[in-house]
Amino acid sequence: MADIVIRNITVFQTEPPFEIIENADVVITGSTIERVGVNAADGVNAGKMIDGSGKILIPGNVCSHHHYYSALSRGMLISAGPQTDFIQVLKEWWWRLDRALDEEALYYSSLVASMEAVSQGTTGVVDHHASPAFINGSLSVIAKGMEDTGIRGVTCFEVTDRNGGMKEAEDGVKENVRFAKEIDERIAKGEDVLTEAMIGGHAPFTLPDEALAMMSDAVSSSGRGMHLHVAEDKYDTVWSHHFHNEDIMTRLDRFSLLGENTLLVHGTALSAKEVELLNERGCFLAHNARSNMNNHVGYFRYLPDVKKLVIGTDGCGGNMFEELKITFFKHKDEGGPWWPADFLSALSRGNRLLESAFGNRMKLGRIEAGYKADAVILDYQSPTPLRSENAASHFVWGMCSGNVETTIVNGRVLYENGHFTMLDEERIFSEARKSAERVWRIADRIKA
Repeated sequence: MADIVIRNITVFQTEPPFEIIENADVVITGSTIERVGVNAADGVNAGKMIDGSGKILIPGNVCSHHHYYSALSRGMLISAGPQTDFIQVLKEWWWRLDRALDEEALYYSSLVASMEAVSQGTTGVVDHHASPAFINGSLSVIAKGMEDTGIRGVTCFEVTDRNGGMKEAEDGVKENVRFAKEIDERIAKGEDVLTEAMIGGHAPFTLPDEALAMMSDAVSSSGRGMHLHVAEDKYDTVWSHHFHNEDIMTRLDRFSLLGENTLLVHGTALSAKEVELLNERGCFLAHNARSNMNNHVGYFRYLPDVKKLVIGTDGCGGNMFEELKITFFKHKDEGGPWWPADFLSALSRGNRLLESAFGNRMKLGRIEAGYKADAVILDYQSPTPLRSENAASHFVWGMCSGNVETTIVNGRVLYENGHFTMLDEERIFSEARKSAERVWRIADRIKA
């Protein structure tokens, strides 16, 4: 007996080659898609039957770079100083917020960030975390929020020396390694774990060579990839040239930190030579258009040259329909050559990143037999014919998070008809608001 059967739905495969399959049935057993196709559910009994008539089924979207702690920053009321350049934005806003975070705040950050993502059609998130006052155990708290929501997630602690010197950097590395071991132990017990680990770092300009060496050891010993901001602003590049007399990417490569499971973020100030090295090493690069515009750090002109480009939000929520639209329009405003299919390909490539982070233990990103059942039902009434040849344009120009009707992760229906199936939304958001006010009061007393 199947767990879920979706009858008579239009399947839209969102990775190339894009494909539209009309009047399809989808059979889900446990956490995996068992059958897909016309009449595939004939004679199949299921615990839950969903009528997909007039609806569209897509693989769940992936946010390839997020900051879950930013969930409590929305509308933050603090007395911030001038923020006329990138470093001032970090010091006056984000670095005061992250120093105010504690265990309770992290948990509610993780819950509400996960819930918002799920309600907007995002089934997988790659988080990048910082809480200098609460390092040890912090990643387990974030993972608990993800798993209590039911989203598939990856997290890491961003190693840095910006507050406490090398002691802080050492503690950050230890937390990354501790969490990776925790996940390994759960896998060894046979758990179908929804969360995974990476080895995080803030940015090269807050990472001395000693910290990079420790991170390199952690990557090697844990078998995980590195997750790091690089060249988000030209400040990072100038710093590397001034203090290390080498390009950022060359410096990272010197510590064997560039590999096929490495996730680099932003890259707006990378050179063409550095992009070549990035591609040679097989690294992923997450592009975050909204955040780049908000922080006024410039546009990444080598974006079309990156072979493993993925799309993130850098903490601007988990709505990937919205992010992709803005990403596309910003690119065209800059005179870029890419079209909707190129950007939808980059968005769907987030599933390759997730597969890599999960040790290639599963297949993600397609509505197809043998793949994990991470999927979203859309109530999108197309005003024009929806075909395989124009499906990407429909995604960018027409589909939106408001079309999300049902979100399924790992074979569980998490969100249906505007409500979560297993969570007390009102209570969680009420507690999150209380936690946010407390964090704001603390952040307001912290000097930049």
